Amino acid sequence: MTDRSRCFRTILLSLSAAALLAIASRLPAQNANPFPGTKPLTLTKPLDVVMVAGIDRFALRALAGSAAERPAKWKPDFSDHQAYAKSVAGNRSRFRTIIGAVDPRTDSPQIHLIATLKRPSRVGGTKSWSAHLARWDVLDGVTARGLVLVPSTPPVANVIALPDADWTPEQFAGLSAGVAPQEQLARRLVENGCRVIVPTLISRDSEFSGDPRVRYTNQPHREFIHRMAFELGRHVIGYEVQKVQAAIDALGPIGKTSLPLGVIGIGEGGLLALHSAAVDTRIAATMISGYFDQRNEVWREPIYRNVWSQLTEFGDAELAGLIAPRTLVIEACRAPQVSGPPAPGKGRSGGAAPGGIENCTLGQVRAEFDRAAAIYARLKIADRATLVASGEGDGSAGTPTALGAFLKGLGRPGQLAPSGPKPTTDGPLPDARRRQGQQVGELVAFTQTLLRRCAKLRDKLWRGANRTNLKTWADSVETYRDMVYDELIGRLPKPTVPLNVRTRQVLDTPAYRGWETTIDVYPDVIAGGILLMPKDIKPGEKRPVVVCQHGLEGVPMDTISGKGTSGYGPYKAFASRLAERGFITYAPQNPYRGGDRFRTLQRKSNPMKRSLFSYIIPQHERTLEWLSTLPQVDPKRIAFYGLSYGGKTAVRVPPMVKQYALSICSADFNEWVVKNASSEDGYSYMFTGEYEIFEWNMGHVANYAELANLMTPRPFMVERGHHDGVAPDEWVGWEFARVKRHYDLIGIGERAEMEVFVGPHTINGKGTFDFLHRHLNWAKKR
Repeated sequence: MTDRSRCFRTILLSLSAAALLAIASRLPAQNANPFPGTKPLTLTKPLDVVMVAGIDRFALRALAGSAAERPAKWKPDFSDHQAYAKSVAGNRSRFRTIIGAVDPRTDSPQIHLIATLKRPSRVGGTKSWSAHLARWDVLDGVTARGLVLVPSTPPVANVIALPDADWTPEQFAGLSAGVAPQEQLARRLVENGCRVIVPTLISRDSEFSGDPRVRYTNQPHREFIHRMAFELGRHVIGYEVQKVQAAIDALGPIGKTSLPLGVIGIGEGGLLALHSAAVDTRIAATMISGYFDQRNEVWREPIYRNVWSQLTEFGDAELAGLIAPRTLVIEACRAPQVSGPPAPGKGRSGGAAPGGIENCTLGQVRAEFDRAAAIYARLKIADRATLVASGEGDGSAGTPTALGAFLKGLGRPGQLAPSGPKPTTDGPLPDARRRQGQQVGELVAFTQTLLRRCAKLRDKLWRGANRTNLKTWADSVETYRDMVYDELIGRLPKPTVPLNVRTRQVLDTPAYRGWETTIDVYPDVIAGGILLMPKDIKPGEKRPVVVCQHGLEGVPMDTISGKGTSGYGPYKAFASRLAERGFITYAPQNPYRGGDRFRTLQRKSNPMKRSLFSYIIPQHERTLEWLSTLPQVDPKRIAFYGLSYGGKTAVRVPPMVKQYALSICSADFNEWVVKNASSEDGYSYMFTGEYEIFEWNMGHVANYAELANLMTPRPFMVERGHHDGVAPDEWVGWEFARVKRHYDLIGIGERAEMEVFVGPHTINGKGTFDFLHRHLNWAKKR
């Protein structure tokens, strides 16, 4: 279809319904008669384009204004340093949670030097320092691996040095090529008497992103881990912060006296240094090179930097506030830049999320630093926060001024020792590729274990929902509904703008007329769709409504158009067929259309604790608000029926919008958390281009059964084709069994149904139509 046809500016007269639906998209607009009581619709662009663009503007405004909203989340007490630390403890705890640094670390960890009978742990160095292979335990089954750089004299401090994600520890220490000498920060610190721990970071390469039993993708390793971890309330950032913390745990017992401890990082390592110091108060001094910036455009960065709700409370300046009153050095400098994910190679699918890393401009760094410096000034320690510019913010990392300020924060003189001779190696260096694969594999395995265990933790969470009878359920469930809405979906304030309904007639068949509709929701945010009104409604008669929801990349007309059109295959004209049965139907436009245009809405929304459904729910509430005013509509008999992404809508919108009398989920219902997070199943979104699909901590909050159970006492139905590639029958049956058991236990088992048919990803329209007739109390036409 063309963009013009998608606008549905057509009124069709004097033809059979089938012919009308087949050619609807090809005729010019002939009539713009508005529906009675509404204003004329004069939209000139496709509804979906206008809708997505409007939500985009709304989301970007929220990001731009986020810094002004954050103070409401903070109650700092600047009376003294101890009082300040106590006053921000809750903020620190919340930050630890949203980066997923929540799992218990290994007890009594040790940093082990790795040696064999054939070779010692030492791999190189100079006369004044040695580099040793090392590992330390972090989480159950998760280790950190890298180098320990040890000076030949007693160390003056312990430092954890975090390279960029695409640098190896050996490069950061100057043992292998690839990093300029000045930027070899780990080497410079050991030359100045520090014991330096250099972990391996999860890289941006894609070699291990996949499974040989399924396929490999072009996702950077960091994205591959991010996808599965995000669904389970974990994050690649949190995992690596835990690696830093485990190193600190292990360093504690070394020596008879405690040495001051610092963290330093560049690029992705700078991000981790900032986050680690914000979480762990044992870090005395922090230096961040090439990362500190305003985060309002974090959606342009790689998806593995996407943190749910972060910008509602934490920009980089607020994280600096969690580091205060400890020493903080920000070095505005050049850091490794990234244009996007790796290109798909042979035997490797595409689908990685877009996003790159550009150099922070000095003006932006300075503006964010000024906000951080104000916190230090309030604590009367302004000299502990330092901004150093290398060139105009685009010079090399590792300036003597920045390193000197960092060492001063560790109690050392600020004057750097001169750089020593180039280090040499004692033989072949460790296989960095093999080490990277091992580190990726450990985090994948750890996350898959969380996936296998999350259902039990979710069951424990929901024990407070009392299933004894309908009353006990109603009395106990609202806390859970609020939890799902607030913590999983993200709730927007109730709309306050007038509905301002605009319509134009676009269809006229022997059985019904159709109007394209738009409704205001928020500034720039509209709802819209096509209303089909049967012609045989008698004056004063009120009829049930079925809201018929399209799927991914769909438009309302897809649910209406007949044989010979692109929409008929999956949708089987279910909106128009139901209208021919006498139901009023409404086919909404949902905003999941336009590829990256809509997918980046999720990126722009997640930092503000919002998701795509944060907008879709109010869109549906406003739609129902208008439909309920129509004299032909019975507002107590409005049902929802959605296919595919519309099925996703069926388990997320009606449970939150109580006016929906029932919900039908077609071609989507399954063991959703596994479908999102499994790295072992070809059905999983781990291997596809739907990078927006992942929902923060869903595995520990609510799977599809819990979402469907929130429909209680309203009826709920699943429509499933045996050949639907969304998921295997076993996943669907497993998850629906939990819904059926719930409805049975509560005494309303007849209100939960599933129809399985021999067919693909499509509307079947048999058992579901009967379900609608029965529960909406609308007799079948004879």
